[in-house]
Formats: sequence, structure tokens, C-alpha cells
Amino acid sequence: MSVYVVVSHHVADFEAWKPVFAEHEKVRRGHGAVGHKLHRSIDDPGRVIVVTEFADESGARAFSTDPSLPEAMKRAGVDGPPDVYICDRVESVDY
Repeated sequence: MSVYVVVSHHVADFEAWKPVFAEHEKVRRGHGAVGHKLHRSIDDPGRVIVVTEFADESGARAFSTDPSLPEAMKRAGVDGPPDVYICDRVESVDY
């Protein structure tokens, strides 16, 4: 069963944030991440929502507390505290 880490945070510049997010992929994969989806607010393009899928809860929790994360977020221009949720999927319906 997959587990998801959902992060919402604000960035100063999405174009500067994205390469740092990409280079941090090896850390996500190291904790068992199997994929991610990126979203941006239409009303505030600096509001980024990242949904990362992990193979299990222990990997999701380990990633969310990885010591490299605060430094990567700082370098990427995250300009406020993130909201972080560890979730399991209850339902998925395509229309």
C-alpha cells in the first residue's frame, strides 16, 4: 500500500525552486519514493503543492524528517514554513 507525503509551501521563485527540487530526487528515492506530482496555485503561482508517493509509511516518515530537507528548502527559496501531511489514499476516481 502506498503512502503519500503532501507538502504545501510558498516559494519566492518557482523557476529557481524547481531545479533544487529535481536534484533532491535522489534523497526521495533513497527513502523509497516511487513518484511525485507537482501542483501550483492558479491564484498564487508561488504556492507549490508536492505529492510524493512512497512504498511504505516508514519511508515517508523518514523522508519527512531527513536532515537534508531544511537546507534544500532554504536553497530553493521556500519562504515560509511548510504544511506537511502523511496520508494514505482512501479513494481515487477518474472522471
